[in-house]
Amino acid sequence: MTFNAAPERVRPAVGDQIKIWYRFVPRDGWLPYDTEGLWATQLSEDTARVANVPFFQDGVAEGEVVRFRTDAQGLHWAVQQVEASGSCTIRVLPVPSGPLGRSAHAVFEQLAPSGVGGEVFSEEFPLVAFTVRADADLSRIKALLTRGQEHGWWHFETACVTDAWREA
Repeated sequence: MTFNAAPERVRPAVGDQIKIWYRFVPRDGWLPYDTEGLWATQLSEDTARVANVPFFQDGVAEGEVVRFRTDAQGLHWAVQQVEASGSCTIRVLPVPSGPLGRSAHAVFEQLAPSGVGGEVFSEEFPLVAFTVRADADLSRIKALLTRGQEHGWWHFETACVTDAWREA
C-alpha cells in the first residue's frame, strides 16, 4: 500500500469562509504582531469579502472586497482592495483608571445605542474594534467618541474612515 506524504490540498469554494492575511510593520509601544488574519467570504478564485473587523491592520473595514494570492502553504494574503464597503473601522481602548475601568462591556454599552458593532481583543487587553456602517449617524458617533476621550473613558483611533466620516 502506498501513502502520499503530502496530502492533496483542498481548494476553498466560492461562499466558503477563509482567512485573509495582512502583513504590516508593528507599531512602537503596541502589541508585537506583524500579521493579522481576518475572516472573509470567498467570492471568486482570488477575491473575498472581509467578514470581521480588524484589530491591527489599518485601511481595512468589514464588508470590503479584497483580492488575495495564495502562497505555497495555503495562506491567503491580501494584495489589494477591489471594492470599498463604505464602513469605517474605529478602535477603542478603555482607560483603566477612568470611570469605565478596563471594561470592554462598558464601552459597548456606551456605543451600542448608536448602532455600531464590534469585537473585543481579549479580557487582558480590552481593545474594542468597531465597524461603523455607512448609514450610521456619523456625527453622533464622532461626538460620543470625542466626549468619551475628553472625560477619560477611553482612547480611540480611526483605523479606516470614509470621506463621509471626515465630513461629519
